[in-house]
Amino acid sequence: MTTIPTAVGTSRDRRGVAGTVPATPAGRRRRHAPGPSRWAAVGFAAPLLVYLALFYAYPLWRNIDLSVHDYTIRAFVQGNAEFVGLEKYAEVFGSSTFPAALWNTAVFTIVSIVLQYSIGLALAVFFRSSFRLSAVLRGMFLVPWLLPLIVSASTWAWMLNSDNGIVNSVLAAFGVGQINWLTSPDTALLAVTIANIWLGIPFNLVILYSGLQNIPGDVYEAASLDGAGAWKQFWSITFPLLRPVSAITLLLGLIYTLKVVDVIWVMTTGGPGTSSTTLAIWSYREAFGTGQPDFSPAAAVGNVLILIALVFGFLYLQLQRRQEES
Repeated sequence: MTTIPTAVGTSRDRRGVAGTVPATPAGRRRRHAPGPSRWAAVGFAAPLLVYLALFYAYPLWRNIDLSVHDYTIRAFVQGNAEFVGLEKYAEVFGSSTFPAALWNTAVFTIVSIVLQYSIGLALAVFFRSSFRLSAVLRGMFLVPWLLPLIVSASTWAWMLNSDNGIVNSVLAAFGVGQINWLTSPDTALLAVTIANIWLGIPFNLVILYSGLQNIPGDVYEAASLDGAGAWKQFWSITFPLLRPVSAITLLLGLIYTLKVVDVIWVMTTGGPGTSSTTLAIWSYREAFGTGQPDFSPAAAVGNVLILIALVFGFLYLQLQRRQEES
């Protein structure tokens, strides 16, 4: 006799087990409320996000806004600046000051970071070998880094004074005539570059010395047993293993040097003429140095500096990615 399924049986077969809830269809996920760990992560990240928004995102957006509007003092106060698009950028790139400022920025930056890095690396390698006065001398080399930049710049301006500066006095003892370090177009950029190199050496020394401490001493011992001298050990061990630290040191040095204002402004105010005017000095002069602030060109020049720094930052990230892959 054939059994005819009843509605109850069909229902039980469809549901699987009586009283159970049908299974969730494939691909459909239930949404769960954020757990305590997720809220904790959000709580820890919130201060950082607020900080980045207030002190990075908003100033950057404000700087872009300044560069695409014609902001005079009155327009800045009243908030009714006229939108001019890229007109201020065209004005900056077409100015006779731009080629000189770009060239001075390149020379000032490249010479500064190359010599700061080279001297800092030499000192770091020197202090790697422990001796009695090593800690004291390292502390003394940090003095330029600890002094306020205005004090350091004023000291260098006095030392390089044409009439009674100590540098000219020492050179005169060797028969060298008077050099107008700060007032001659031929030497003004050299003078501020020397001061900036002196200020940046301690930073390179500290970072590179820390990197040297992470290189195992066994590597040098093995190289010595193989007959490698000090110069061979430097080029085969020290320099290659310091590449990651060197890359970030050079990148930070580049960013710091691009935005140097106080040292140059105190020593030469970017003069004589434009002989020591960099992009940072030009931006500062347009905004605050003439008595008639013109904020829009100043912001445009500042954005050019930001773009240059971003380009080198992306290059650094690309190099880091290649090193990790290799």
